[in-house]
Amino acid sequence: MVWHPVSVTREQRESLNGHGAVVVWLTGLSGAGKSTLAHAVEKELHRQGKRTIVLDGDNVRHGLCSNLGFSPEDRTENLRRIAEVARLLVEAGVITLAAFISPMREHRAMIRSIIGPENFIEVYVQCPLEICESRDVKGVYQRARAGEIKDFTGISAPYEAPEVPDLVVATESMKLEECVEQLLGLINRPG
Repeated sequence: MVWHPVSVTREQRESLNGHGAVVVWLTGLSGAGKSTLAHAVEKELHRQGKRTIVLDGDNVRHGLCSNLGFSPEDRTENLRRIAEVARLLVEAGVITLAAFISPMREHRAMIRSIIGPENFIEVYVQCPLEICESRDVKGVYQRARAGEIKDFTGISAPYEAPEVPDLVVATESMKLEECVEQLLGLINRPG
């Protein structure tokens, strides 16, 4: 296979957009607030006239990754596919907000490698397990505790918190607006 050269460069797309492109990878337990934060940040970036997209764990499993289950191999492939899509979106000049549990450090290192460290912002959406369980609108924690869902992150499968994330937002103690403001500051900073 040969990579086909582009006729419009990323730099040209970013110039047309009036902003740079980056992948903001939000990681944390189910119910920590990753998707809520991603969508709130996207809304504000859109208001600022920036080109954005949110890639959400639930949504990509309806199409792009609908053939994958939750085995360790399938989880790795799910994240690899998403990272490849995110890399293409950066090349298209889009600010990409990716909201995925992505519980293992090795997976996040793979994602960073695919996207490129210069294009990657890791955000740890930190929230205690008991708070995440109390926010569980889908009932997945209850099902996991009942043994209906195997290998559920935080219950019967581990979550490895990032060791040196670019940003930590503690959704238990911070208001959504504060989290959005911090994340926008990181995205909009020069360079």
